[in-house]
Amino acid sequence: MGKIHPSHADHELELKSFEKPYTCDGCKEPGFGSRYRCELCNFDLHKDCMFASPTTHHDFFRNSTLKFLFQPPEYRSCEEGRRYCDACGKPIKGFVYHDEKKGWDLHPCCRNLPSKLRVDDVKFDLCEKVLSKCLWCNKKKREGTVSGVRGWTYVSKCKKHHFHVNCATEMALEGWDKGTYNEDYSLALQKVELPIQRHNRNQRSGNKFIRMVKVFFKTIAAILLGDPTITLTCLLVELVAK
Repeated sequence: MGKIHPSHADHELELKSFEKPYTCDGCKEPGFGSRYRCELCNFDLHKDCMFASPTTHHDFFRNSTLKFLFQPPEYRSCEEGRRYCDACGKPIKGFVYHDEKKGWDLHPCCRNLPSKLRVDDVKFDLCEKVLSKCLWCNKKKREGTVSGVRGWTYVSKCKKHHFHVNCATEMALEGWDKGTYNEDYSLALQKVELPIQRHNRNQRSGNKFIRMVKVFFKTIAAILLGDPTITLTCLLVELVAK
């Protein structure tokens, strides 16, 4: 049975699942796997956009309440003339959780990012300031983010491992793009050498490191793409582990 959403009141949306990426018509961010969809209008919503709560909280913003909005509020103090997500650093184009007093913003899927994460035997914390380069993109500032905004980064307790939140999504979608025109998508992925593999090619601890990266990206990409059962992510992290 379908469900009505205020942003698409003319038709019911039904839960669907396809192994291909899509753009959510709510937050305008990438998604993969299950989504709420209107076939007549080619309209899709992340589950988190479909069932957004009126208000939410995040451990990163202590004592703060963020209110759900269908459109981002005006932001006159930004040179680009638009708001950005404090988690991933990407511009806000649609649905958003916003704190009026502090000016903080989160995409609906980004609000699910845990403030602490344990991967294998490595503990990670969400951080705002980045002192080292991301081990995926090899940069401090993530490309495609608003000028001067890096977004959140997961940093290990030992300070050796830094990962941009947004890199997990880009990594998954890059894998899809490389396999789009190949009949066997998993085979296409296996032929791709990822930067993280080149980075650790000659290190003795590479296998353990890659295993940790495998679980990390599987977890974060599933959250950001709106589907914890994402098949694409599983395929991709299997590639990373090889």
